[in-house]
Amino acid sequence: MSKYEEYNALLRRSSGFYETARMQAEAGMYDLAVFSLEQSLQLFLKANLLRAGSDYPRTHSVRRLLELLAEVTGREELRHIASRYSVELGSLEDTYITSRCVPRVYAREEFERLHKVVDEVMALVSGSVR
Repeated sequence: MSKYEEYNALLRRSSGFYETARMQAEAGMYDLAVFSLEQSLQLFLKANLLRAGSDYPRTHSVRRLLELLAEVTGREELRHIASRYSVELGSLEDTYITSRCVPRVYAREEFERLHKVVDEVMALVSGSVR
């Protein structure tokens, strides 16, 4: 698979997880919706690292992926958003782990806050990768 094909595959999966998160939230399944948001953002960041000409590491840390993207692109605003939303991004990272091991219940408000952060990060990244 070429880098271009991998990039497109990652974006397709990211979009699928994003839409799944919306459907899960509409059904009141906020724990699954938050997990899907994390997966969407993780794959989106990996795709954009490829787009920027860099490979991505084998990590599930959205904060680390965002830091790497800031390094590769030289865009300080990516570091700023990672710092501003460090708690929310850390919560998304925790979701990846706890979804398999620990029953964690999310409220609608938590999903909505994390959804807003994911939207903001994705919008900023989309405008910063050239």
